[in-house]
Amino acid sequence: MKIIETPIPGLLIIEPRVFADERGYFFESFSQTKFAENGLISEFVQDNESKSHRGVIRGLHYQLAPYAQTKLIRVVRGTVYDVAVDLREGSPTFGKWYGLEVSASKKNQFYIPKGFAHGFSVLSEYAIFSYKCDAFYNPAAERGIRFDDSALAIDWKLPPEEAVISDKDLVHPCLANAEMNFKFESND
Repeated sequence: MKIIETPIPGLLIIEPRVFADERGYFFESFSQTKFAENGLISEFVQDNESKSHRGVIRGLHYQLAPYAQTKLIRVVRGTVYDVAVDLREGSPTFGKWYGLEVSASKKNQFYIPKGFAHGFSVLSEYAIFSYKCDAFYNPAAERGIRFDDSALAIDWKLPPEEAVISDKDLVHPCLANAEMNFKFESND
């Protein structure tokens, strides 16, 4: 398992070691031991899965502390453009976003710690999206940021006319007006 740092502290790309032959392939999608060896949260309590068709944008979602969630993202079928926005007060990258194409063919994963808003756009005909969480879903703590906030200027890798957004996601505030309560904790 290869762990790659992004320009945003704590946000990681995980590339599993894939063993392939004429029969197919095998890989470890999660190892508590390897996560612990790398100082990553490894006590996940909930797995979620969604299926969406091309053009769907889900997000940007998060839960307020103390119900915030660390997520381990992977795509079981298809391709998505996955985005995380740093919401940690005091972070040198507060308000910055990082995007990554996550796909079933690449078998890559995205590790998103607490303190980030998360969303994705579906680039393939459809995608089956799966993720682990280290805290349970709490509807009272759920918050969001508009996917098209001009201050963020996220490139969702889709023509705007193809975007399919839920009514719920269309009413989220922009970053400047969003409620958040995360603090950046430096490891230095």
